[in-house]
Amino acid sequence: MTTTLVTGIAGFTGKYMASRLRAAGHEVHGLVREPDQADSSAIGVQHACDLLDHECLAAVIRDIRPDYVIHLAGIAFVAHGDVAEMYQTNILGTRSLLEACANVEAPPRAILIASSANVYGNASEGTLVEDAPARPANDYAVSKVAVENLAAIYAARLPIIVARPFNYTGVGQSEDFLIPKIVSYIKRRAQTIELGNLDVARDFSDVRAVTEAYLRLIETPAAIGGVFNVCSGKAVSLREVVRLASELAEHDIEVVINPAFVRANEVKLLLGSREKLESVIGPLSMPPLEETLRWMIES
Repeated sequence: MTTTLVTGIAGFTGKYMASRLRAAGHEVHGLVREPDQADSSAIGVQHACDLLDHECLAAVIRDIRPDYVIHLAGIAFVAHGDVAEMYQTNILGTRSLLEACANVEAPPRAILIASSANVYGNASEGTLVEDAPARPANDYAVSKVAVENLAAIYAARLPIIVARPFNYTGVGQSEDFLIPKIVSYIKRRAQTIELGNLDVARDFSDVRAVTEAYLRLIETPAAIGGVFNVCSGKAVSLREVVRLASELAEHDIEVVINPAFVRANEVKLLLGSREKLESVIGPLSMPPLEETLRWMIES
């Protein structure tokens, strides 16, 4: 049976990734910081190990001997308060994983590194393709550029694929992220919600399609060595997200702009092309945002 290791398996994306892998017949193993962090029946065989504990991580890789590795662990919240922790987790954690994989007798057949479309920075117009320059506009994006540079360093020793997901959401995502916050307020029929800049536009995907893309990337030999946008190809403003969610829930909510939520280095527009992705893995079915919102509201 094909064995796949997922780092960050107890997180939002990790749980959906584990489910998709199991459906495809993979034996799923996952790294968690604490052994009771999630139900093993839901996410696969757990291995309690911090990415920064290189000895522990090397032992896990040797024991599992994974055919594939999907690296999702890291701090994904742009406004995370501890910058040092973000850099340490995202950069040194990734280096530790790659080093452990490079030093086993039989390295994985493919390693997918989840980067971020935030590496493109403040793009103000047009559709972003993978050869667009990296212009990180915040610490999270800088950490992801560094992760991609690490992947390039290890590419001579390991079969690495870099995925650049644009914003994505779904049932179970933390309310630290905007769409789950909006949905939560509307579901409980709140009268007002405080948000930042409503005119920022994002390319929103559904987590179920994102994990499908990841699965197909690791199983496609032609993807190795490539960098791929994972996106819907459509940008929607937060103003439009609020309107759609309100209509679906049949509840109007007043938006109060809180200046504290308006970031000085806000990325104004992120819109991606998935042409390269689909040229390698084939057509990717992406639910429209309205369908994703309905799923979240009705859950």
